[in-house]
Amino acid sequence: FVFFPFSVEGQNLATDNVTVIEGEMATISCRVRNNDDSVIQLLNPNRQTIYFKDVRPLKDSRFQLVNFSDNELRVSLSNVSLSDEGRYVCQLYTDPPQEAYADITVLVPPGSPIIESREDVVSEGNETELTCTAIGGKPAAYIRWMKGEEELTGETAVEETYDRMFTVTSRVRFSVTKEDDGMPVDCIIDHPAVKDLLAQRHLEVLYKPEVKIVVTYPEGLTREGDNLDLTCIAEGKPHPHQINWLRVDEDVPPHAVVTGSDLYIENLNKSYNGTYRCVASNAVGEAYVDYILYVHDSRAGEGAPQKIDHAVIGGVVAVVMFAILCALIVLGRYFARHKGTYFTHEAKGADDAADADTAIINAEGGHNNTDEKKEYYI
Repeated sequence: FVFFPFSVEGQNLATDNVTVIEGEMATISCRVRNNDDSVIQLLNPNRQTIYFKDVRPLKDSRFQLVNFSDNELRVSLSNVSLSDEGRYVCQLYTDPPQEAYADITVLVPPGSPIIESREDVVSEGNETELTCTAIGGKPAAYIRWMKGEEELTGETAVEETYDRMFTVTSRVRFSVTKEDDGMPVDCIIDHPAVKDLLAQRHLEVLYKPEVKIVVTYPEGLTREGDNLDLTCIAEGKPHPHQINWLRVDEDVPPHAVVTGSDLYIENLNKSYNGTYRCVASNAVGEAYVDYILYVHDSRAGEGAPQKIDHAVIGGVVAVVMFAILCALIVLGRYFARHKGTYFTHEAKGADDAADADTAIINAEGGHNNTDEKKEYYI
């Protein structure tokens, strides 16, 4: 049983309130602080004696003695029903008599929730409505809604029945998209007498086709003389029952071949340029996608310049610059080692001249201050 201790005391007498789930066991304890040999007895809500000391006058075998002493009378009640709910009396025969009261509250779990839908199948963009009912609980249940990981807000109505039970109904409305197809919607029951009680329903959503075009051939540019092969892929719920090819504002070329979802045109030329459309439809609606055809010259793309590898060019430039730098360093070191003062023959003697005029005379051949060597030939 579920036991919530709540002490209820008289002058010398104490007991506890009890909360129990229907069908389980409740225990009532009448305790005496200082007993002077006074008699303890337990009475039911109708003030019928259940136990007088350790004797059970009441012919209800669900009541059993758990403990009897001068200080306590403890009694168990098995298979508790809603009719057992009420105020029980612990009574001590003193002068004057003393009483303490134990209230038994019975919880009744609701039945399994029932979830219903206004319609079994709903089209995307439309609103759907779900109803969940929890019957026969006490106290009234609380109903929560979850759509996948999203919590929904419902409208709740509570009805109390003749037997002090409650029926709770919750209704939720929301619009659906194609992503909701197959999505679980949970009706979750919160109640103190039960855990993990829920009902689940999966949404079934119809949606119009989703269309795409795949170019099977050619892989690159469409050139004159090439063949063109297009495939239209359409998915929807229900599956598309019709797929059509057309050319926007013009007729499809007379020798184009349409096979199911495939469009095949051979020996292309520029007159075939235009917009080709694949249209798919189902019971919900239709959708389309376009392919724009542009036919290039037969040699288009052949003379395209090769891609320049900028990384290679950068590497070559770096090597050349490094070589030039090394050459400049070597030449600089060479000239630094051979630098000096050089004199021409005409400047000989100018260093020893007393002034500029003398230097000029000496430079022109006047060697007044130097010994002159003479050679004679015989």
